[in-house]
Amino acid sequence: MASLNTLRTKYGVILSVVIILALLAFIISLGPEMGLGSNDPKVGVINGDKISYTEYLSEYETVKTFNGADESTEESSAALANATWQALIAKHLLLPDFEKMGLSISEAERMAIISGEIPSQVFYSAFANPETGEYNVANISAFLTQMGSDPQSQAMWSYMNSQASLERLIGKFAGLVKAGTFANALEVKQGMAAANESRNGRIVVLPYDTIADSLVKVSQAEIQKYYDDHKKLYKKLPQRELTYTVFEVEPTNEDMLAIEQKAKSLGEEMAAAEDVRAFVRKNMGVVGENYMAASQLAEDEAVMLDGKQYGPVLKGNEWVMSRVIDAKVAPDSLGLSHVVLTTAENDLADSLYNAIKGGADFADVAMKYSAYGASAQNGGDLGVMPFSGLSVELAEHLADVKKGDILKINVGNAIQIIKVNRVDAAKKHLLVGTVNVPVEASSATRRDVHNVASVFSVDGKGSLDNFNAAASTAAVTPRVARLTQGDRLISGLENSREVARWAYGAKVGELSEIFNLGNAYVVAMLTNIDDNEYVPVDQVSYDISLDLAAEKKFAMLKEKLAGSSIEEVAKNAGVEVKNFEGLKMSDPGISGISDTFIVEPGVVGAIASSEQGNSLSLLRVIALLQYLL
Repeated sequence: MASLNTLRTKYGVILSVVIILALLAFIISLGPEMGLGSNDPKVGVINGDKISYTEYLSEYETVKTFNGADESTEESSAALANATWQALIAKHLLLPDFEKMGLSISEAERMAIISGEIPSQVFYSAFANPETGEYNVANISAFLTQMGSDPQSQAMWSYMNSQASLERLIGKFAGLVKAGTFANALEVKQGMAAANESRNGRIVVLPYDTIADSLVKVSQAEIQKYYDDHKKLYKKLPQRELTYTVFEVEPTNEDMLAIEQKAKSLGEEMAAAEDVRAFVRKNMGVVGENYMAASQLAEDEAVMLDGKQYGPVLKGNEWVMSRVIDAKVAPDSLGLSHVVLTTAENDLADSLYNAIKGGADFADVAMKYSAYGASAQNGGDLGVMPFSGLSVELAEHLADVKKGDILKINVGNAIQIIKVNRVDAAKKHLLVGTVNVPVEASSATRRDVHNVASVFSVDGKGSLDNFNAAASTAAVTPRVARLTQGDRLISGLENSREVARWAYGAKVGELSEIFNLGNAYVVAMLTNIDDNEYVPVDQVSYDISLDLAAEKKFAMLKEKLAGSSIEEVAKNAGVEVKNFEGLKMSDPGISGISDTFIVEPGVVGAIASSEQGNSLSLLRVIALLQYLL
C-alpha cells in the first residue's frame, strides 16, 4: 500500500514548496516597495508570454520537490532545468491551446484515470506495487484516507491530478493528429507510380568546375546586398566568449606512495577482521548484491574460493581489496514458480501455502491469486534462474532446497509462495565485500596547486595580455570557449556549470574567482559579449561569396546551352550526351552522369513527372543541378 510516508519519499517534502510559494506571494505583493515590479528579470518567452525569474524559480522548486529531483550532478541539474521549462511550456502554450481546441478532461474521465481504467503513468508511478508492478486502486483509497486535512498530502494529490490530466490531454491531441494523418487516393497513385514506373533518356551535364574560379568576381557590395536580402538566415542567439586556464590537481609521487601504504595497511586490517561485513561498511565499501559463482570471478580473484583475500591490487585509479563475507554450496541454477501477494495478505498467504502443501494445483493458485501478472498467466512459472541472479535475501532461503519443496517467504514488500521445479548440480558461491582506496591528490598537493592558481588570479587581472602573461609564467595554456545562450556547460570542461553561470553575469575583462572543479582549479576571463541578433556579415562573407560565384557560373553555363536538339546542345557545349536508364521517382539521383553519384531528387522529380517522348527543358535540369556539379 502506498502510505503517506512512501509518497513523501517519492515526491519530496511538499511543505517546503508551500512555504516558498507563500513567501513569493508575499514578496510579490510588496511590488514596487521591494523593487520587484521593475527588477524581476525576464528569463524567457513562451507563446508571447514573458517568463520572469520569479515564475521560473517557483516552477523549478515545484518540479524539484514533487518529483524528488536533486542537483547533485550536472546531468541531474540539467534534467531538472529542462523539466521546469517543459512544465512552463505546458502552462503557457499547451494548456491554453488545448482549451481553444475544446479539449478537456471530464470528471468521469478523471475518475477513470484514478481507477486505472484509463492508464496513467503518473498514478502508476505513485501507487503501483514496486514488487509486482500491479496497479492497485486500493492504495489510492488508503492514501486519501490518510490525507485528511494535511496540506502536504493535499498539495501532492493536486499535483498528481494536474499532471495526469495533462498527460491525458496530450494523448488526446496525439490521437487527433494520428487520426488526421493518412494517405489519400492521389498520394497512393503517385506512390505506386514512384515505386514502379521508370524512365530512360539522355541528358547534357555541364559541371561547374569547367569555369575557372578566376573568371568569377564577387564584390563586397554584392555580398552585403545578399546578406541584407537573406538576413533571416543568419539569425543567432547571444553569445559570450571567455578565456580560461586549468590547473590540474594530480597526485604526486609522494601522494602515490602514501596511498599505497594506506591501502596495504587497510588490507592487513581487512584480512584480520572477524566481521568482514561490518569492516566493509565501516570503510565505505560495497557488499555484493548477489552470490557470485566461480565462473564470474576474474582469474586473479579466484583465490577467494580458497578463503583467501584478494588484494590490495592497484586497478586503474584505485586500490581494490575483496574478501568473502559468506560462502554457500548452492545449486548452479533453479527452476522456480511463485505466487506473489502483498504483505497485507498474510492470512491468505498462509491459507494458500497450506492448500498447496495439501495438494492444490500450484498453477491454478498462481493464475487466480498472484498479484504479479507477468508470471501469473503462466501459472507462476519463472523458468530456470541462476543462483547468482537471485537477490541475497532470496538466495538465503533457496540455498539448500530440493526439487518439489514449497516455501513461504517474506521478501521486501511482498509475500512469495515458491515451488522448486528443478535443482541443478551444487557449486560454490561467494558473497563478496569490496573496499576501494582511490588514488587522489593529498590535501597538501591540492593546497600547492591552489596557491599557484591564486598567484595567477592576482597577476592575470586587468587585461587579456596580463592573463596570457600570467599563464605563461604559471606554465599553463589558456583555452578559449564560446557559450551560446542556453548552454549550461563549457565543452571539454567537466563540472563546469559554475563557470558558465559566472560567465553569463560577468563583464568584459572581468576575472573570475578560482573555481574548484574536483580534479582541477579553473580561472577565467570574459573576453567578449555578442548580443547581436544576427551573425556579422564578415563571419559569413566567404560562404556568401561561394553562393554568389555559383550563381554567376550558372549564368555563364546557360549561355553554352544553345541548340535545337540535345545533340547540338552537347556539341556547342563541348560535352557528350549521357544516357540514363530505369530512373524512378524514388531514386535519390541519376547514376552514370558524373564520376561520382550525385544526390539530386529535384532533377529526378522533373524527369519522372514528364511524359514519354517529351523533351525536358535542359535549362531546368541544369538549374536544378547548379549547386551540385
